Amino acid sequence: MFLRHLECTACGLRHDWSQLHNLCTACGKPLFAIVDLGKAGRTLTREALTTRGKSLWRYREVLPLPEGVGPVSLGEGGTPLLRAARFGGDVDLWIKDESQNPTQSFKARGMSVAVSMAKYLGATKLAVPSAGNAGGALAAYAARAGLEANIFMPRDTPRANIIECRELGAHVTLVSGLITDCGAEIARRKDAEGWFDMSTLKEPYRIEGKKTLGYELAEQFDWKLPDVILYPTGGGTGLIGMWKAFYEMETLGWIGKKRPRMFSVQASGCAPIVRAFEKGDSIAAEFPGAHTCASGLRVPKAIGDFLILNILRQSNGGAVTVDDEEMIRVTRKVGSSEGLFVAPEGAACFAALKLLRSGGKIASAERVVIFNTGSGIKYLDCYEA
Repeated sequence: MFLRHLECTACGLRHDWSQLHNLCTACGKPLFAIVDLGKAGRTLTREALTTRGKSLWRYREVLPLPEGVGPVSLGEGGTPLLRAARFGGDVDLWIKDESQNPTQSFKARGMSVAVSMAKYLGATKLAVPSAGNAGGALAAYAARAGLEANIFMPRDTPRANIIECRELGAHVTLVSGLITDCGAEIARRKDAEGWFDMSTLKEPYRIEGKKTLGYELAEQFDWKLPDVILYPTGGGTGLIGMWKAFYEMETLGWIGKKRPRMFSVQASGCAPIVRAFEKGDSIAAEFPGAHTCASGLRVPKAIGDFLILNILRQSNGGAVTVDDEEMIRVTRKVGSSEGLFVAPEGAACFAALKLLRSGGKIASAERVVIFNTGSGIKYLDCYEA
């Protein structure tokens, strides 16, 4: 294991990785796991990967779990990167299909690593606020680990997600309000209940699982990153994780300095990052009256907002909104042209591609990757039978 310490993303304060941590003890911002890449690179080489299995744990040296400790795994990672057959038009469009993960979403990546470390460090009761897929992933990985899962969900969370969590043995509490209200309820009760908070970016290891999106993308493109990445952004862990992965891979000597232009895609009914980006703000104010059928995008305030906005600007990318009606319309168009029943969050990126292309933000023949973060099967309430 080559994990050296945890480091605050805002003030830089170091924390001991061998203890359970949520946010920085000094300023309350997210922590990053800092890996000794020089030592990790002695055994983790591009050539060594050719002999390893498809799971995200193929990148074990840059992940936090100590050697000899078995991960809590359901076979996550190794998802296909598919060339779009018809939808892309004159763009070289690719789809990273995360619906093929366990629990049918990209949340499996983060929870596999986070639950593995939580168990190793002694947590027995885990809690998370979730508008859907994170709850299902925690329920599954906690069950696999033999740990208790407590999941707080808005009452209007898609029924499939609620049922999934309950059938996986989790304790589910429905809350009148948004995911932020669910998080506040966990914060009020966690000390008395003995829960470890697994919220997005409120512990340091979900992002370590999500960063493998970047490692896989580079490997699948033979170590040449695309020109543009379109990413549906709620809490933004995947976008932040990929950016961390790009830095790590450059340090390992696997890729050069070139980075994709990163675009956050949000729902018009909940677009705090888009609004802050357009105003030139470094943090995003809470979005009032948040609403969208894409439950994963219904995050009115992201704790990692300053990280997301910095990445969008560093990469010369941007942020764009899509309304719910367009997401649903495009879902069918993607399904009929590409054979994928994408989640509304993924559909939002396909709609955003058309907007960015017509607006001149994406040029002809550029290589573009869309992340479909989950399966449309989880969102049947959004569609007419």
